Amino acid sequence: MPPILPMLAKPVKNVPTDGGYAFEPKWDGFRCIVFKDGDEVELASRNTKPLTRYFPEVVEALRETLPERIVLDGEIFVAIGNRLEFEVLQQRIHPAKSRIDLLAEETPAAYAAFDLLALGEESFLDKPLTERRAALEGVFDGLEGRSVHLCTTTTDPEVAQDWFTRFEGAGLDGVMAKPLDAPYAPDKRTMLKIKHARTADVVVAGYREHKTSTPEKPLLGSLLLGLYAPGEDGQPELQHIGVSASFTAARRAELWQEMQELVVPIEEHPWGRWSEFLTANPDRVPGTQSRWSQGKDLSFVPLRPERVVEVGYDHMEGRRFRHTAQFKRWRPDRDPESCGYEQLEEPVAYDLSEVLGGP
Repeated sequence: MPPILPMLAKPVKNVPTDGGYAFEPKWDGFRCIVFKDGDEVELASRNTKPLTRYFPEVVEALRETLPERIVLDGEIFVAIGNRLEFEVLQQRIHPAKSRIDLLAEETPAAYAAFDLLALGEESFLDKPLTERRAALEGVFDGLEGRSVHLCTTTTDPEVAQDWFTRFEGAGLDGVMAKPLDAPYAPDKRTMLKIKHARTADVVVAGYREHKTSTPEKPLLGSLLLGLYAPGEDGQPELQHIGVSASFTAARRAELWQEMQELVVPIEEHPWGRWSEFLTANPDRVPGTQSRWSQGKDLSFVPLRPERVVEVGYDHMEGRRFRHTAQFKRWRPDRDPESCGYEQLEEPVAYDLSEVLGGP
């Protein structure tokens, strides 16, 4: 019975080759524990919050497809063509039922199962992965349905490495490694995750002060980053792509001092035209509000876009970094206007159907 915290993973740099692991593609979606008892289906997130109301089409597919009583671990995702679209998936977390129903019809979500926690009256938590996987494959044997899938697995590290390389273009986020002889351990980091490590050269376009900054001891909180892309008139236009924010207190003080010579009035900044906006807009430009940021101070100090920095990032969400980028080093050898989106292009050699082992 809910709540059950899912088993977690710790990051490693490489696919392990010493044996004893099952490998799966790392899905770019919402982790989801499925509880089914007759017609009752509940979807729970990684932190046990309910997802049921946001994915009515997934609930219905699970109700029609799965056995009478079952608990599964897996991922909810949205695939458009042969690519996972996390940004589209995020739109489903919406307060209006009418909006959810519309998106469920226009961009339906699906479920990929990769572990079995219970079947009928039997708990599988204490059983090794080999037994859980065999029973899970038995559940999916003969099932029919386009919205409920069994995730493909392999014990061959070379196949896992091939997935890691090829499926990046499908929106998959790396590879998971699970010990074959380990039980299911809720909230324990017993799995391994191997994620893509990417870097990009980006333009520093502004900064925000740290929440503990004072006039006597100013501290930089985050750097606002940009890349150039053709605007409506075809000319290069600086687009906001994300922030870099993980610095020590000493480094925050140094960066604040370093940035002062670049400070310009907002009217002289490429993003000056955005200062009049009071609500969120399609470009998610800095200083604008959204329903996720109500009450936060999103003002920033504009800088002449003359500095280039190399940052590390894990994944894109549309045209922005999904998470905070990691400061690597300054790139004084790069011309800011040479920093464009083309460096972020991902491989496109993939077939998403290869990782969906079920119907």
